Amino acid sequence: MEHVNLDVNIGAKMFEDLVNFFKHHSPLVMGMIVNIIIIYAFCKGMDIFTSKLEAKLKNKNSDSPLLNLMPILSKIIKSIVVFMLIVGFIESFGYNVSSLIAGFGITGLAVGFAAKEAIGNIFGSIGLLADKVYKVGDYISFGDYEGTVEKVNLRSTTIRTLNGFVVNVPNNVLANEEVTNVSQVNKRRIDISVDIEYSTSNEKIDRAVEILKEIVKDDEKIAKGYQSFIDNLAPSSIVVRLIAQTKITKLPEFLEYKGYIIREIIYRFRAEGINFAFPSTSVYVEKMQK
Repeated sequence: MEHVNLDVNIGAKMFEDLVNFFKHHSPLVMGMIVNIIIIYAFCKGMDIFTSKLEAKLKNKNSDSPLLNLMPILSKIIKSIVVFMLIVGFIESFGYNVSSLIAGFGITGLAVGFAAKEAIGNIFGSIGLLADKVYKVGDYISFGDYEGTVEKVNLRSTTIRTLNGFVVNVPNNVLANEEVTNVSQVNKRRIDISVDIEYSTSNEKIDRAVEILKEIVKDDEKIAKGYQSFIDNLAPSSIVVRLIAQTKITKLPEFLEYKGYIIREIIYRFRAEGINFAFPSTSVYVEKMQK
């Protein structure tokens, strides 16, 4: 019985303390609740506004740099507004905000030195997006890597390589790299050298050059300005060469088309009796006189 009375007394004391706390700190508690609601409503409203603005920008100009910067700008605006609301809330209860901001400044300076890589990544991402170096879905190459851009975050860019691996590259690294956006290419170069035997007749050498020209001559996938010519006299072969620009830009389709050109060269040369050369060495033995 005494144990039950003790529990009741403890519960009553806790409730009384809670009531006294709310009685003396109700403005603070209500202010916190109101500020949390305002911050939540602002963030939701900002997300809705951002999504609608992105949709309008996509309809007007899908390549607008502002479109790429929207996610980062949205986060920066949210951070500034939330900070101002918190400072205003603290100031309304008589606290010295100036000293608090000064403290934040000193702390921010220390954090800035400690997190200079992270800050560099943020500015790197802003630079990359503002310059429209690449966007999600583009195929890029840099350094020892190449692949498709899957995500562009504040800190890093996620790239899926040809082997299917996912690579996260810090944005400050990419901002200082020579990045090639392969997706923006409007033509791809085909450069094929073919080695034929030195024993090939003059007529067939000329015919080999002509065959290379015929293969691409009436192909609508080939841009104007293609060339076929005798390129070099190699140690074991006569080299004929084809240089052309194809209108195909996507890498898988380009590789398939290049394979088609090589296959046509093989079939046409064999059909006309033009033999391919391979590395070989001729040894001449001089007969010694007795």
